[in-house]
Amino acid sequence: MIVYNYTRTFLVALVLLNFLLGCKENNQFINSEKIPQNKTELFDLNFSGVSLKVEVAAMPEERELGLMFRNSLKQNEGMLFVFKEGTGQRFWMKNTRIPLDIGYISTSGILVEVHSAKPYDLSGVPSRSQDIKFVLELNAGGYKDLGIKIGSRIPLKIISELLIQRGLDPLIYNLKR
Repeated sequence: MIVYNYTRTFLVALVLLNFLLGCKENNQFINSEKIPQNKTELFDLNFSGVSLKVEVAAMPEERELGLMFRNSLKQNEGMLFVFKEGTGQRFWMKNTRIPLDIGYISTSGILVEVHSAKPYDLSGVPSRSQDIKFVLELNAGGYKDLGIKIGSRIPLKIISELLIQRGLDPLIYNLKR
């Protein structure tokens, strides 16, 4: 009788544990698929005379999520990634459904490289430069269609203003207020 009670208690505990672990994994899957469409905020960005509406991805979790799980991006819209330091960058297209142009921008705000990126490509698009502080993702062909060329500049003051509009301190990103 004692062995039966231990066995029964063990099986009940095992079933309960399995249920709880299963729920935890399901919640993680749902969270990883969650799209922040309801909190998307677009900001005006003038890039060498071209008016764009951009999301500003400055926090690590925003940069990590990027444009994942989006079905489309309007013309003249994009995502501006802001980093604290200028370094080499490598962007990949994990869970990204939209073909993109990835523009690498130096610490001085100059567009130094543009690369095409295909949906779901995990190989990554590395920058050649080791001085990339900003990255602007646009629809594939967007740089050419909009006439934004290598050497185009985004004034650092504008990026500082975007960060302030987001409620972030530009000094954290080594930019002036």
